[in-house]
Amino acid sequence: MADDIDDLLDEVETKFCVKGNEKKTKTVSSKRKPIKKTAVDDDLNDMINDIIDEPDLDDDLQPGPVDMDKRIRSSSQSQMKKCLAVFLGGSSASVGAASATTQRTCDQLRCTSCDFKIVYFDNYEWDKTCDYLFFRNNVPDFEKLRAKLKMKKGSRAYACQCKWRSIKSLVTLSQDTDLKWVCGKHAS
Repeated sequence: MADDIDDLLDEVETKFCVKGNEKKTKTVSSKRKPIKKTAVDDDLNDMINDIIDEPDLDDDLQPGPVDMDKRIRSSSQSQMKKCLAVFLGGSSASVGAASATTQRTCDQLRCTSCDFKIVYFDNYEWDKTCDYLFFRNNVPDFEKLRAKLKMKKGSRAYACQCKWRSIKSLVTLSQDTDLKWVCGKHAS
């Protein structure tokens, strides 16, 4: 460790310290270890590439003629899209990708806490005796989950391995700050 500190100080002196009008010309041996790529680096690179590949929405807002070829090319390049606003709702609410004009309940929800896909069951609600361990041990198996599901017309039971909700009417996911659920992207 002392050698590393000495090497670092020598490197700083050669690059930044000036003796008179001359710079020191002592060469520093580099004992740096190569940096290995990790899964986190790959995930960050994927996120950056997703942001870069997103179509520029400002171009669509500009007045003037619409270039349909450009729109067709950009839509074919990105086959997956996220909900504009994420909704939860009862069994009477339609499912799919929500847009600015249609309010649909997202059927591709994913939990960022437990990293599981959210399962949902139409015309069911969760029993009041449900607890964390029940979901941790039984999601996504419907046969095991059925023990705590009660029939309730118009309701929809949602669950991942760490959270669960019974919903009757259309609500935005942002209203429930306890849930860490996000849209997992829909196929176009």
